[in-house]
Amino acid sequence: QVQLVESGGGSVQAGGSLRLSCAASIFTVTMAWFRQAPGKEREGVAGLYTNSGSTLYADSVKGRFTISQDNAKNTVYLQMNSLKPEDTAMYFCAARAGWGTWSNAKSYNAWGQGTQVTVSS
Repeated sequence: QVQLVESGGGSVQAGGSLRLSCAASIFTVTMAWFRQAPGKEREGVAGLYTNSGSTLYADSVKGRFTISQDNAKNTVYLQMNSLKPEDTAMYFCAARAGWGTWSNAKSYNAWGQGTQVTVSS
């Protein structure tokens, strides 16, 4: 079972930046970041195919968020810039061995514990 540990959440003002880290015991085919706000469904934020380095993003974060990987550290990052209050959520790192729609949360079988991001206006 892949072990994932997130870090880097916190509280910032709108327009600020945060970088989330996800330390993985091993890299899998697909790594992704999801978020879940109170009363809302978990949604995909960014996905990464680790073999090719290809990245995908939710429309709501394109141009503001960047997902990247450090193979030497088995770590996936989510750089978040120009943060908005609507980005406030618990952010989760996820991993799966296969392919398919990157934003389908049900297709992931390993999850981190989550890290809270709060953006104030």
